[in-house]
Amino acid sequence: MSMAQAQSQEPTSAPSYDALAEVLENEQSRQQLIKELRSLAAQQAPSAAQAAENATDAAEPSLPSQLAETTSEIAGGLSDQFNNLVEVTGNLFTGNVADDNAAFNSATFMNAAINLGLVVLATAVLFWLLRRLASPIFARFSHWSRHGEGKTPVLRLVVCVALACLVDVLAVGIAYVGGNLVATFLVGETGELTTQASLFLNAFVVIELLKAGLRVLFSSRYEGLRLLPIDSSEAAYWNRWLALLIGMVGYGVMVVEPLININISSTLGQGVNTLIMFIAYFYAVTVILKNRTRLRHAIRARAEKSTLAAGQFSLILLSRTWHLLGLAYFTVVLVLTLLSPAEALPFVLYATLKTLGLVVVGILLSSLLSQTIGRRITLSDELRRKLPLLEPRLNSYIPAALRFLRVLIVSMAVLLIFNAWYIVDLNAWYESEAGGKLMAKIIGVAIILAVAAMVWVVLASLIEHKLNPETGNGQPSARAQTLLLLFRNAVAIALATLTIMIALSEIGINIGPLIAGAGVLGLAIGFGAQKLVQDIITGVFIQIENAMNTGDVVTLAGITGTAEKLSIRSVGIRDLSGTYHIIPFSSVDTVSNYMREFAFHVGEYRVAYRENIDDAIAQLQNAFDELAVSEDNKREILAPLEVAGVIALADSSVIIRVRIKTTPGMQWAVGRAYNRLVKLHFDNAGIEIPFPHSTVYFGVGKEGQAPSANLRVMEQDFDVNGHPGGHAKSGENVVAADSKSAVVNDAPNDND
Repeated sequence: MSMAQAQSQEPTSAPSYDALAEVLENEQSRQQLIKELRSLAAQQAPSAAQAAENATDAAEPSLPSQLAETTSEIAGGLSDQFNNLVEVTGNLFTGNVADDNAAFNSATFMNAAINLGLVVLATAVLFWLLRRLASPIFARFSHWSRHGEGKTPVLRLVVCVALACLVDVLAVGIAYVGGNLVATFLVGETGELTTQASLFLNAFVVIELLKAGLRVLFSSRYEGLRLLPIDSSEAAYWNRWLALLIGMVGYGVMVVEPLININISSTLGQGVNTLIMFIAYFYAVTVILKNRTRLRHAIRARAEKSTLAAGQFSLILLSRTWHLLGLAYFTVVLVLTLLSPAEALPFVLYATLKTLGLVVVGILLSSLLSQTIGRRITLSDELRRKLPLLEPRLNSYIPAALRFLRVLIVSMAVLLIFNAWYIVDLNAWYESEAGGKLMAKIIGVAIILAVAAMVWVVLASLIEHKLNPETGNGQPSARAQTLLLLFRNAVAIALATLTIMIALSEIGINIGPLIAGAGVLGLAIGFGAQKLVQDIITGVFIQIENAMNTGDVVTLAGITGTAEKLSIRSVGIRDLSGTYHIIPFSSVDTVSNYMREFAFHVGEYRVAYRENIDDAIAQLQNAFDELAVSEDNKREILAPLEVAGVIALADSSVIIRVRIKTTPGMQWAVGRAYNRLVKLHFDNAGIEIPFPHSTVYFGVGKEGQAPSANLRVMEQDFDVNGHPGGHAKSGENVVAADSKSAVVNDAPNDND
């Protein structure tokens, strides 16, 4: 009965009510009535939209109104499903389960059930035999995955799991073909595949493929074919639970319900479908609540082993909320399948499989990255010899790169999972103007960062190549080392600044005001930090003029020492006592460098007045000759001895100056060795190196004669402190002269 026929009848006539009741009681008529009502509503939609557009006070419903309407529809749908379930349950007890337009034949039903049972038994036995025959293959794959050599462990695992899954799929396919042959040629009418057998075989393929996917994740018998990092008992538990849930829902929805719809009643089939979904839901909720605490502790223990902070936080959060996520998932699946089973079940199945696949792929990619680039990079011996700092530099980038890639993988997996459940539409977002621009910016910034990193690695490696004495032009000079190190620092600062500026510009930030602000800030700093500017300018000119380099012995600002570190602003000097001084270039007005081309040891040697000067100079020459042939110093002496001669007649000695030309920096070592030889040669020749002494003058009288003095010479040794062993008489003056004492009396002696 159509909707048009119902409208043509008088509304007050009694037969119209009977016809409407018949329409509502019959499932097919009711569905047809619903379709016609929706068609009429669609035809009236343009006029309603026009009226709403012309109305001035019309407004779209608010978000709370939409939520309330959606909630009401869901509640109404669930209420209808519950009423149908109650009605079907009552009909089961009364025996009124068949449709009005179909007669239930128990004999036909039993015959079909027996034939279907034979097909089920044959298919199950064949599949079990195939799995048993494939057991040695699975064991071999598992052994190679765990103990094989070559490739990384994750790659071996993926290859073995893929091969084992292929064998599993082949077993399912062969069992399906065998079941079809049994159903076609051995059961029922020969050469005809019954509907019941076709339903079961199709369900068998889908369900067993899903179970094969479960075995990929939770393989309990073969540890080398299990993708998830859990033990065998845990894998066996979850594999058994999920396989039971998949089998119950799959065979119930894909086999039992269609068979009841065909042979008994569509209303009963719909009720059985509702009953199956409720049983599966309560079963899943029971398992989740039962394992809530145990699984939370297991995930927490896994989080404590994680080395990545973000991964550890995610696992801790998952340990606290995994049961809520599971309950929400099964609740959504229940609601969707009850409201629209024909459309919701394929959608839920596809979204679930896609989610599991994305999670597994993300875990595998993260593990693969950890086992490939997470390990230390080892370069060849030749490359390490040429670029000794390249290997540690690359290894220093690995943790940051690994962390970035893991975050990228997790983000992409989450977005794709949301897209699978239609929470977000990535395709529409990417095709939109905002999405396209954002992706272009992200890709541009990534390219900029990658190019900057490559440029830095290349330039740093080239500088390192020049500094390496084994690969460059030999041992680089101190000036070359200083300039190259300063150039490397300047390149690092310039490259970082340019990269940041270009990245900000690529994102869309206007860097014009930033550059102008930086210029104004630089000008302000220039006025406020004149000393700093003076440091930098003076340092630049010192480096340009090659006034000093790292390793030079210099005198700056009154401090003498070795220049250990030069920057653009200051120099670090370590003096003879080991004290480290940092001297800003602004305080340097003179640079005294002792390490340029050559140096001189200038020696001044004193001899007594009674010695022959020429003999002393000859001994100085002899000492130099001996020094010039010594193994330690002959390479450091650049020229013959220069004798300046007598440069002064001092109070108690004659001073002779000589000069020795040496390699830069060796003047002190050569001077120390020469002083030693001079002392030895002077001692052997009996030439005295005097110590300071004084001449006692007693004065003269008016007559021009000196008063007499009472002198007495005492043979007397001195102790270790230089004091005489004897004692002078009271009133006597004692004058020490070598090993004797001259005693001078104040009073004249009549006997003298």
